[in-house]
Amino acid sequence: MVYYFKSSTVTPPAFIYVGKDKVENEELIKYGLEEDFHVDKLSSAHIYLRMNEGETWDAIPKDLLIDCAQLTKANSIEGSKKDNVNVVYTPWSNLKKDGSMAVGQVGFKDPQKVKKILVEKQEKPIVNRLNKTKEEKFPDLRQEKENHLKELRARERAAKQERRKEEARIAKEYREKAWQRDHAYDDLFSEDALAQSSNQNRGEDFLDDFM
Repeated sequence: MVYYFKSSTVTPPAFIYVGKDKVENEELIKYGLEEDFHVDKLSSAHIYLRMNEGETWDAIPKDLLIDCAQLTKANSIEGSKKDNVNVVYTPWSNLKKDGSMAVGQVGFKDPQKVKKILVEKQEKPIVNRLNKTKEEKFPDLRQEKENHLKELRARERAAKQERRKEEARIAKEYREKAWQRDHAYDDLFSEDALAQSSNQNRGEDFLDDFM
């Protein structure tokens, strides 16, 4: 089971989700999509943020970041009882898992891709607001991940096709302009133009036109 929350601090609303227990946490670690939050150096649930398009992990809107941090603290048995705890977050792709780690436990591949936010105390209004949006679901996390990647690949293909069309249009326009430039004086040397400029076919009185 996965718990889903909705943060209305951004438009459109962002979705935050968390596994019910360490077993679900393990599945989310395996098939996660975006950011991972948990209380630094304390046992806690892994909170995931499915960011809106265009957002990046290192530029999450402040109010949304606070929502995630507060929810992370509230879902830590030890962390929920303490003040001034650090919540760490990192891209899902930076999570490291090996056989020596306990179920639900993770490390980080690159420490430089880990950020911290200090949560001084639990803000009940924030947690209560998020809990009112809470939904319990039984998603197929593997299929969700495959569908997400499939959609990304389709967008990438569509974008590549548009780029190719635009490049072809620009190339055609360039060729047409080059042809026009290279043939701009063709008419001046056409057979008719040469005949009109020649005295060979003029009548004997053509000079009278100038008298």
